[in-house]
Amino acid sequence: MAGQGIAGIFVFLGVAWLLSENRRAVQKRDILLGLGLQVGLAVIITQFPLIRYAFESLSKGVEVLKHATQAGTQFVFGYLGGGAVPFTVTPDAGASTFIFALQALPTIMVVSALSMLLFHWQVLPAIVRLFSLALQRTLRIGGALGVVAASKVFLGNLEAPLLVRPYLKNFSRCELFTVMTCGMATTAASVMALYTSILEGTVANPIAHILTASIISIPAAITLSRIMVPHEGVMTSGTLVAPYKFSNWMDAVSRGTSDGLTIFLHVMAMLIVALALVSLLNALLACLPTVGGEAITMQRLLGYIMAPVTWLMGIPWEEAPTAGKLLGTKTALNEVVAFLELSKLTRSELSAQSALIMTYALCGFANFSAIGIMIGGIGSMVPERRDEIVALGVKSVFAGTLATCLSGTVIGLLAQLSGEVIK
Repeated sequence: MAGQGIAGIFVFLGVAWLLSENRRAVQKRDILLGLGLQVGLAVIITQFPLIRYAFESLSKGVEVLKHATQAGTQFVFGYLGGGAVPFTVTPDAGASTFIFALQALPTIMVVSALSMLLFHWQVLPAIVRLFSLALQRTLRIGGALGVVAASKVFLGNLEAPLLVRPYLKNFSRCELFTVMTCGMATTAASVMALYTSILEGTVANPIAHILTASIISIPAAITLSRIMVPHEGVMTSGTLVAPYKFSNWMDAVSRGTSDGLTIFLHVMAMLIVALALVSLLNALLACLPTVGGEAITMQRLLGYIMAPVTWLMGIPWEEAPTAGKLLGTKTALNEVVAFLELSKLTRSELSAQSALIMTYALCGFANFSAIGIMIGGIGSMVPERRDEIVALGVKSVFAGTLATCLSGTVIGLLAQLSGEVIK
């Protein structure tokens, strides 16, 4: 019900205020501006037919991208990469020729190469500058921070700060924390196609929702970071600084492919280790007495802990433990594992609207392993502020999680008010 989601918004903002370093310095105007912009963007993207159609059309582009990637994987890996199978498959026995590492993950490399190409052709910088200007005007943030926040729609946790690297040493504590929170509350273009392939059949037009989630989570991240670490002093001005210098378009593709390979290997390794750790933990928990006739598992424990949070997002209580498992898995491990778990759920376990809300809530890098990446990456850019980055690490995970939960809540409310599950 709508009252449930509205209560959730107040609770999420209230938790941020309780965790604030200086509650008296929190500006109510900043909260209203940030929340208003988030809701406004969500309404424009999901309710205006022309904009909605444009976002829904992205699914066709992703389909073309998948086929293009498959052309490469089939040539390199043959039937393991999606090519014709030289033997008879017996589905009744549970057999499948789909290999996640060789048919889904390679899209990361292709998107990464395309991103660098668009950067070289000045397409992405132009979009970033436009978004940055909009954020500066609406949320009253500095130019340098505006560039980082705007670029997080497309770039990863480490690529976005590179665009303003010379200014990072002058960032206020609030601005530095906002950079970290924006990184935790959003994803990156390099993995959006991967999420889309996982969520096909779970939500309609997954790419549209994933991109929308990254866009509307930015004002939420800025707002929550300003509550938890209020800004003091002068805003840091600055413009986009080109971090990449390519000799030609082929050099851009080569660099993008190399970066994509690193991400590809990292995601593959993290999935193997994360799922192995879950299995090990569940094996240890199996030694404990059963509860309600069922063995205790990590997912079950996380479900109970996170159930109240997902209920506040607008999910019915009978579905809250299931949704809580997903949110807990994403925070403890990563969003890829959580999306994989979401894709396996049936409508009897999670309704269409609840699945939509959870898509937004899971769409972010806020997990504990990301802290190390953040410290290592941004810490190397401004080594003189590494201790400060370390101190803000755990807090940025909480802020990023609250931001994505806020996005899920807003989308759930809009779906209820419109009387339909947003397509």
